[in-house]
Amino acid sequence: MHKLRDIMSTNVTAVNPQENVYSVASKMREQNIGMVPVVENGRLLGVVTDRDLVTRGIANKMPNSSSVRDIMSTHIVSGTPDMTVDEASRIMAEAQVRRLPVVENNQVVGVVSLGDLAVNQPYQDEASQALSEISETHNPHASNDLHS
Repeated sequence: MHKLRDIMSTNVTAVNPQENVYSVASKMREQNIGMVPVVENGRLLGVVTDRDLVTRGIANKMPNSSSVRDIMSTHIVSGTPDMTVDEASRIMAEAQVRRLPVVENNQVVGVVSLGDLAVNQPYQDEASQALSEISETHNPHASNDLHS
C-alpha cells in the first residue's frame, strides 16, 4: 500500500504569519496553487487558501489587514508521510479539504491534493469519493475552518 510520501508534492511554498496578504496572493497566482502553509519556526500554524483570501481578506474588507495571520485558517488538519492514501482521503473528506499539508517532526515536508490522488491511477477512486463527500457537505458559510 502506497504512502503519502510516494505521491505528495515536496516543493512546498510556505509563508510566515507576518507576510503581507498581497505577497501571498501573488505567490499563489505565480505558482498556480490554491493553498500555502503558514509556518513559524518550522511549525505549521495554519494555512491560507484562495478561499481565505476572498472570504476573509477581500469580502470582509478588513482595513489594514496586511498580514497572513489576519486571514489564515487555524483549524488545520494534516497528514504524515507514512499515512496511507486511503487514510489521507478519508481525513480530507471528513474535514472537507482539497489539500492536506504533510508534516513530519513538526516540519511541513509536503502537500497532497485531490489532484495528486486523481492523477495516480490506483487512487482515482479515493479521490473521487473524497471530492464527492466534500462537495455534498460543503458549508460555504463556515468561518475560520480549513475549507478550500
